[in-house]
Amino acid sequence: QVQLVESGGGLVQAGGSLRLSCAASRRTFSTYAMGWFRQAPGKEREFVATIDWSGGITYYTGSVKGRFTVSRDNAKNTVYLQMNSLKPEDTAVYYCAARPSGGTSNQKTAYDYWGQGTPVTVSS
Repeated sequence: QVQLVESGGGLVQAGGSLRLSCAASRRTFSTYAMGWFRQAPGKEREFVATIDWSGGITYYTGSVKGRFTVSRDNAKNTVYLQMNSLKPEDTAVYYCAARPSGGTSNQKTAYDYWGQGTPVTVSS
């Protein structure tokens, strides 16, 4: 079992930045692929970004490319999501998720462990 704890969410004006963190409870974190997803009110949870176990492969959904960056520090068992040029449509609860296989995926069902989420609100 892996516990994931997100932090860093909050209220920010449009055009601003936030950095989300997700801390994992297990050392085997370094072998897991990690994903970031988000869920806006009344909408399905959607893929945002993923990073493989090494940090060398990343993928993003189209709406965040060029604005968001996913990274990881395996020594700290932590994955990050740097969010720049935020827009009101980025408002959502953001979740991190862990995939023990190590390979990236944009599918919710590919991830075995989920955090509790951290809310991000972008005001216009």
